[in-house]
Amino acid sequence: MVNGKKVVVVMPAYNASKTLQQTYDEIPFDIVDDVILVDDHSTDDTSEVAKKVGIKHVITHQENLGYGGNQKSCYNKALNIGADIVIMVHPDYQYTPKLIHSMVYMIANDLYPVVLASRILGKGALKGGMPIYKYIANRILTLSQNILMNQKLSEYHTGYRAFSKEVLESINYNINSNDFVFDNQMLAQIFYKGFEIAEVTCPTKYFDEASSINFKRSSIYGLGVLLTSVKYFFAKLGLVKPKIFFK
Repeated sequence: MVNGKKVVVVMPAYNASKTLQQTYDEIPFDIVDDVILVDDHSTDDTSEVAKKVGIKHVITHQENLGYGGNQKSCYNKALNIGADIVIMVHPDYQYTPKLIHSMVYMIANDLYPVVLASRILGKGALKGGMPIYKYIANRILTLSQNILMNQKLSEYHTGYRAFSKEVLESINYNINSNDFVFDNQMLAQIFYKGFEIAEVTCPTKYFDEASSINFKRSSIYGLGVLLTSVKYFFAKLGLVKPKIFFK
C-alpha cells in the first residue's frame, strides 16, 4: 500500500508465456498488493505460467474478447478486490514495471488521478525500435486528438496506465469497444468527466514477442480514434450525446 491505498497491477494477456516471468520479476512488491492477469483465450500456456510465477488472481476467458474486452475484465476484478490504485502493465515486457513507483506515488499523493507512461516524451519510442510508420501515425493522431479535445498529451496510445479508483468508478468503461480503440475511448471519457492526466517518460522495447497489430488493424484503430475525438468535440459543444460519455 501507499498512504493506506491498495495498489493492484492488472495484466491483459494474450500469448504472453515467454515474457510473463521477466515482466513479473520487475514488479515492485514493496508497494504492490495484488496482481491480476486476464488471459484472453491464448493459444499458449499463459494461464499456467501465470499461476506458476505466483499470480494470485488469474482469469481465463473461454473465448477471445479482444483487447478492450480483456481490460474490462481487468478493471472489474481490480475494483472487486478493493483496489484504490490500478496500474495496467502489459506482460509482453514492452514496458518496464520499474516505473510503477513513480506512477503510483503521483496518484497516492493526490497530484493526479491518472498517469500515463509516454513513449513519445524523450526519445523512448524510436530508440526502442518503434517502426517509423507507427511513430508518424502516433504523432499525427495525437496532434488531431489534442486539437479536437483541447488537451496537451504527448500521446494517447500507450498501453501503460495508472488510475485511481475514483476515476474507474466515474466512467462507464464497460460500454466501450472490445477492440483496441477501447484505450482512446477511456481517455476521452476521463477528460469528459474533467479529470486531469499526467505523463512520465517511458522507455520501450520492440521485439518479436512484444504484442503489436498489423497495418490493416492499425488503420481501423486510427479511424476509430479520430471518430472518438470527433464525438468528444461535438459532445462538448452540446450537439450530440454519445453513450460513452454518459454513465
